[in-house]
Amino acid sequence: MSARRKPAFGVVIYTAITLSLSGYFVFAAVQGDFGLFRRAEIEVEGERLAAELTSLESDVARMENLTHRLSDEYLDLDLLDQQARDILGVMRSDEIVVR
Repeated sequence: MSARRKPAFGVVIYTAITLSLSGYFVFAAVQGDFGLFRRAEIEVEGERLAAELTSLESDVARMENLTHRLSDEYLDLDLLDQQARDILGVMRSDEIVVR
C-alpha cells in the first residue's frame, strides 16, 4: 500500500499568504483611495463642478452686462429706472401704486 503524503506545511502557508495578498490588492483596487469607486465619485464631482462653473460664468456675464449698462460711458435709462424702482422704491408723481 502506498501511503498518502500530506502537503507540506510551507505550501499551505504560501497559498494562504498569496490568497490574502491577492484579496487585499483586489479590495484596494476597487474600494481604496485610488480605486474604481473613488474614480467614479471624482468623475461625477467633476461633472457637477463643471456645471456649477458654467452657471457661475453666466451669472458673472450677466452682472458684467448690468454693470456696463450702468457705467459712466454707457447709461441705460430703462435699467436705471428699474433699479431706482426696485431698490429705492422711487415712483413718478403721475403713477398709482396698487398693492
